Amino acid sequence: MQDKRQRPGGQQFAALPFAEVEGEVRVLLVTSRETRRWVLPKGWAEEGLAPAELAAKEAFEEAGVLGRAAPRSIGSYRYRKRLKTGQELSCEVGVYPLQVEQLLGDWPEAHQRERRWFSPAQAAAQVQEDDLAALLRNLPELPPGA
Repeated sequence: MQDKRQRPGGQQFAALPFAEVEGEVRVLLVTSRETRRWVLPKGWAEEGLAPAELAAKEAFEEAGVLGRAAPRSIGSYRYRKRLKTGQELSCEVGVYPLQVEQLLGDWPEAHQRERRWFSPAQAAAQVQEDDLAALLRNLPELPPGA
């Protein structure tokens, strides 16, 4: 079976987990497994899953989040993914807001990642991708009950 991370495409889909805490929107970031930088839960397209469904699946696997992602993307960002071969691939990532309904104490990648809540401005300061930081700084109104 081919390693999903080595697909020739460059399209990924990310969840933007969010919740309202004391009247303010907070977003949940996770650390990447290898570089430990703050990122959104994301993954490669999978046959049979719509982009929003894939975003929700990645939020569960990488961040222990249950919720339903909005069916429409609120934007996208680009980054360079380093493959196991050492090659780099330019990736375009569609971002789907996901209202957090439940935060699990144990999840598939719990021992590989850290997760943390941030205000959108704080999250923008933590991520390394300029396009993602701009998206976080200028969040459109997030859909209630995504």
